[in-house]
Amino acid sequence: MLEEFLAALESGAVRAAEKRNGEWETNEWVKEGILLNFGLREIEAHTYGGVDYHDVLPLRETGDLPGRGTRNTPDGTVVRRGAYVGSDAILMSPAFVNIGAYVGDGTLVDSCDTVGSAAQIGDDVKLGANTLIGGVLEPVEAAPVVVEDGVSLGAGCRVTSGFVVGENSVVGENTLLTPRIPVYDLVEAEVVYGELPPERRAFTRFVESGVGDHDLFEGGAYKPAVVATDVEAETLEATEREDALRDN
Repeated sequence: MLEEFLAALESGAVRAAEKRNGEWETNEWVKEGILLNFGLREIEAHTYGGVDYHDVLPLRETGDLPGRGTRNTPDGTVVRRGAYVGSDAILMSPAFVNIGAYVGDGTLVDSCDTVGSAAQIGDDVKLGANTLIGGVLEPVEAAPVVVEDGVSLGAGCRVTSGFVVGENSVVGENTLLTPRIPVYDLVEAEVVYGELPPERRAFTRFVESGVGDHDLFEGGAYKPAVVATDVEAETLEATEREDALRDN
């Protein structure tokens, strides 16, 4: 039963979260199944690519990837059991895709990227180098991180704690997206938390903090915020995927 469950995750038949009626909903039973795979198994010695390691699960076999036009480069690309990787995708080493993660068709996972447990990455997404997509397994009712179709995340971005990045958005380098940091949406003139609306260009700015002056420092204090504007045509053109990357 545990093996069948992992196989269903790897085929994309079941997912840790799905979009229903326009809203992302967590499939708690899927996350519970992932946790059972840790709780009911013993730590064992494994070897993969000439490397010895100890875990409750072996790494995912990747022999099915080339038949779907997906590539994973050597020397450090790790895909864990229970992870789904779509067609026409590219995984650059070193990259790590954890259990329960979903990586959509045509998506680029660049060097030094981490796609955390249960994270949901859509189709035609670009994850820039050194990007962290946080994993959320516990509590089981907590929503995983979602990066919707067509999103481009610049190098060094971090998306954590169930944040949802709306489709076709472009996020600047080194931006932190987490529910605790406000998103100042200049398109709708509102402040939102936990999500970046679709078709936005987002970047980090600093706003004045309520801490104010303190004996330990002068000049007040500032905290990070995210500013979101409309995506300009020039920005979309700059982030378009090169077809040559998909040529075999």
